[in-house]
Amino acid sequence: MVWTTTLGVWVGAIGTLALFSLIYRENRFYRLFEHLFIGLAAGFLIKSTWDETLYPQWWTPMVKDGQWPWILALGLGGLFYTIYSKKHSWMSRISIGVLLGLLSGQIFQTTANEFIPQIQRSFKPLVVQAADIPQGSQLTQLGMSLNNILFMVILVCVITYFLFSFEHKNKVITGSARTGRLMLMFAFGAIFGSTVMARMALLIDRVWFLMHTWLGLG
Repeated sequence: MVWTTTLGVWVGAIGTLALFSLIYRENRFYRLFEHLFIGLAAGFLIKSTWDETLYPQWWTPMVKDGQWPWILALGLGGLFYTIYSKKHSWMSRISIGVLLGLLSGQIFQTTANEFIPQIQRSFKPLVVQAADIPQGSQLTQLGMSLNNILFMVILVCVITYFLFSFEHKNKVITGSARTGRLMLMFAFGAIFGSTVMARMALLIDRVWFLMHTWLGLG
């Protein structure tokens, strides 16, 4: 319906202006919409958790497929809420310990699957042969060799910077560590720049919404 669309546009515009009011200073108007946003986000999270996780992976196997042992997960999850009781708060540590143990194993596996291939790919040939050039690459043997040499120099310098087991008194070690720190600053600057660009994209989207969808300019 037209009136619901118009109402949604006005609510979105007022909410956007309320959040932008923080640029001026902290105010009650901003805090009101901040709390509304957090409340809506919490409600959406609860619904998405049920629809995407609990219902298909817990309720359906337990009720429809007859896998009744899943009911034990309800008791284990309920122990989390004993944290609000001073007398029974110790029971929440059981669930927290089980959860941390399971997550630690999954994170270790994910980390190993992510970083071990990166370590393997860091061993690059300094002298590239024609057979080592990937198909479709525009780099020549010399260009790829120089690229691999530069990569190895930066890698060694960065690793040297993180050698804290001994004092960097040697000039070669000191120079390598300083170069590694400089390379890290370049990388962090690029990451920060991409973050700023992402935030600018969100800002442009909101300004476009206010000017065109709400005010009808342009």
